[in-house]
Amino acid sequence: MPSKPTPAGFTARHYCQGIGDCHLLRFPKADRSPFWMLIDCGVHTSISGGSELMDGIVEDIHAATGGRIDVLVLTHEHADHLSAFLPSANRFADFRIGEIWMAWTESDVDPQAQALDKFKQQALTALADASQRLNAARQLSPGLQALRAGVDALLGFSFGAKGEKIRALRKAAEALAPDNIRYREPGEPPITIKGLPNLRTYVLAPSRDERYLRITEGSGETYRMADDADGLRMARALSCAFAATAEGSAPNDPAAPFDPSTGIRLSDLRRPAAASSRKNSIEAFARDHYFGPAIAPGPAIRSRRPASPDTANERDQSWRRIDHDWLGTSADLAMQLDNKTNNTSLVLAFELVDTGRVFLFAADAQVGNWLSWHDTRWTLENGDVVTGPALLARTVYYKVGHHGSHNATLGKKGLELMVSKDLSAFIPTNEDDAKNVHWGEMPFEGVLSALEKHCGKRVIRADAAWLLGGKRPFRVPSGSIRNLRTGPGVAEDGDPRRRWVEVDLA
Repeated sequence: MPSKPTPAGFTARHYCQGIGDCHLLRFPKADRSPFWMLIDCGVHTSISGGSELMDGIVEDIHAATGGRIDVLVLTHEHADHLSAFLPSANRFADFRIGEIWMAWTESDVDPQAQALDKFKQQALTALADASQRLNAARQLSPGLQALRAGVDALLGFSFGAKGEKIRALRKAAEALAPDNIRYREPGEPPITIKGLPNLRTYVLAPSRDERYLRITEGSGETYRMADDADGLRMARALSCAFAATAEGSAPNDPAAPFDPSTGIRLSDLRRPAAASSRKNSIEAFARDHYFGPAIAPGPAIRSRRPASPDTANERDQSWRRIDHDWLGTSADLAMQLDNKTNNTSLVLAFELVDTGRVFLFAADAQVGNWLSWHDTRWTLENGDVVTGPALLARTVYYKVGHHGSHNATLGKKGLELMVSKDLSAFIPTNEDDAKNVHWGEMPFEGVLSALEKHCGKRVIRADAAWLLGGKRPFRVPSGSIRNLRTGPGVAEDGDPRRRWVEVDLA
């Protein structure tokens, strides 16, 4: 009796938690039993009721899979991809995890990964200190207020909702299958899985070429951020400055322009008694000109100029100081940390062997990550050579990278190469949530327009109104989408868009 043909296609359930990624893939084995793959599971710290929301998502995953995940994919260290693995929540205690896939950049024993991690950890510590100081400061300039908001927003990717470092979330996930962790990289052969003869998985990124980890922008040309050495120096300088200005500490900053014995501590100048120590001392000058208010009834500022009316600026002279302006360095460091982490995203392309059709899950890949695919090639067992651009040409489904941001979907070397008439896409983003954290356009209008040009109406947004029961903008089956379903799920904040959308793909 002839054996049953291998089922074609698979199902992807995308959770719509606002800002975050969580994708449950169901591949049918040759015997029709399910093979489950979970790609990330997290929500951004800014989402109201995010912890309760992840409780519901994990419960739904358990109900769908029976608690069995064959492969857990952790694409990169950002909380909106890993927050569900909060150790204290113990959400995955009842799950059985077969394997864990992570990028080579997460290995604790890989020398290149260790060097990258040194930068990440020093930068994270320095930025956390900068955030603390900016949030404790009063009367910041508009520029520093914007810096404070930006640094805090970026740190939202690196800390969980309760302040734990992202590393704790990753370690909790690793503990689910500590003996079955696979570190993936583009140099390895396409991955085949027992029981899934019709599936071939390609690891597109992250590249080991460090040049690609640094490329974060591209519009006709690419702009490179500082190299690792510059980033480390920046983090070290900030850390030394924090230590030097801490109460009771001894200055020890090798980058400082003056010897530690030169000058007066800023904290000493703040003390009210400092100004009265000597009438013409530097302490008195600093008190009169920078730490005010001046002592009434004299003029607000002692100077040779004629006395002027007592104004608010003269009574409170903090606007004259640059106590916190030096923290502007943290803006560059924050962008380096965020962009480099995104460029280390584990990117997977799933190919159906019988049709050659490709399904691309790009995590938060940014420009350098995308460009590295063009240098990647694989030789199959039959001798055929597969290249990154060839996979893009055969892509029929694209999980849009980095929530649809402006620098996470390439044009000429990315989307323009996805020429299949069946191309469809999913964007895991809620635009209102993105605005709440001051991200501006996300998803980016230019990316949306390009997707509509290539996919037609088959662009599914996590915040689309029609997911609540309205009329679909496209017929099913259409393109690579053979069927579509939505699931219930109202979060604590009452937003009915916190649900899932499931597509059958082929």
